[in-house]
Amino acid sequence: MKTFTLGLQHLLAMYAGAILVPLIVGQSLGLTSEELTYLVGIDILMSGVATIMQVVRNRYFGIGLPIVLGCTFTAVGPMIAIGGEYGISAIYGSIIVSGIAVVLISRFFGKLIRFFPPIVTGTVVTIIGITLIPVAINNMGGGEDASDFGSMTNISLAFGTLFFIILLYRFSKGFVQSIAILLGLAAGTIVAALMGRVDFSAVSEASYVHMIQPFYFGMPTFEWSAILTMILVAMVSLVESTGVYFALGDMTDKDLQEEDLTRGYRAEGLAVLLGGIFNAFPYTAFSQNVGLLQMTGVKSLRIIMLTGVMLITLGLVPKIAAVATIIPTSVLGGAMVAMFGMVIAQGIKMLSAVIGESAENAMIVACSVGMGMGVTAVPELFQQFPSGVQILTSNGIVAGSITAIVLNIVFNMTPVKRNKKTRTAHQHPESA
Repeated sequence: MKTFTLGLQHLLAMYAGAILVPLIVGQSLGLTSEELTYLVGIDILMSGVATIMQVVRNRYFGIGLPIVLGCTFTAVGPMIAIGGEYGISAIYGSIIVSGIAVVLISRFFGKLIRFFPPIVTGTVVTIIGITLIPVAINNMGGGEDASDFGSMTNISLAFGTLFFIILLYRFSKGFVQSIAILLGLAAGTIVAALMGRVDFSAVSEASYVHMIQPFYFGMPTFEWSAILTMILVAMVSLVESTGVYFALGDMTDKDLQEEDLTRGYRAEGLAVLLGGIFNAFPYTAFSQNVGLLQMTGVKSLRIIMLTGVMLITLGLVPKIAAVATIIPTSVLGGAMVAMFGMVIAQGIKMLSAVIGESAENAMIVACSVGMGMGVTAVPELFQQFPSGVQILTSNGIVAGSITAIVLNIVFNMTPVKRNKKTRTAHQHPESA
């Protein structure tokens, strides 16, 4: 019973993140309640599969640490943009290719990681978080095309949900704080139901059991700009996961070797590939579960394995998945402000340690964020460019990411910069 309870804790800690990604992306793409139920169900199930693949260590994949995998919020903005421009089939085409790319570079990513220092990854995460905020604000009003957009009912539900989440963060600790978003969604939905604003038909119509199927939303299509975007997202996710690997390695007294990291990266790549095939999403190590491990002191692989089994079981029951789809859009919007704000906060946290190190780092952030937000606001800026160039410029996240990578190379990795560092003794030559 104790093992079950501890496993359930990990499931609850990541459940809000697991259901929010398909809800946000699915609603943005205008999916039906039946399609949305499938999307939530398959996402929960594949989170379980991805978790087990990472926990069960073998010679090919799996790092063998108590890691729970879930959808990366880094991919939400890019997926909405890809779906809006090319359709849902292009989302899954780009996810499949990015998964294959991660598997192929898993052995070498330890060497490529030097191109993704905190100044780059922090900038990318910050840009992604900022581009997601308009989605949250639209949902607070009831949804972009809602007939009652901005009504007092929608605004009250949205801000009531957000205020409840803030109160939980302020006056609770530990596990309750870690599931504050989930509790906020539940409370907001209950209030909305009492007001007659919740439609339960999706739950009543959903079946008790279903079988998953590949390419549920049709065969994938492949667009270069979409593929490049998702590969960049995958790179950032791998960098974030690397931090989780080392944090858990330290907590479990395990000295991680290059081969361990390779198996971890390969497991994530396979999880992303399977996500694309079965119409789920890209997966990454959930950092909130690291905090839960730190809090409980329990680091058993068996407990995390049980969490994975629970997720798979829940994913096979559409009735449970359908419960998530009845959350009113305005309630979802209130929670999204907090969730996406945390993405921005994470980016700023990553930048805070390095932005003050040099004026060059500040310039990297300034130009990259400016370019990313500029292209997002005025996407037609580069429409006169050749189509090959537009692959890099048509998407604000890609434009901002490429700017950050290039400027980091120019300012921090060129021979001139290295010589300058050597002369001024700011950094040892071998680490410059």
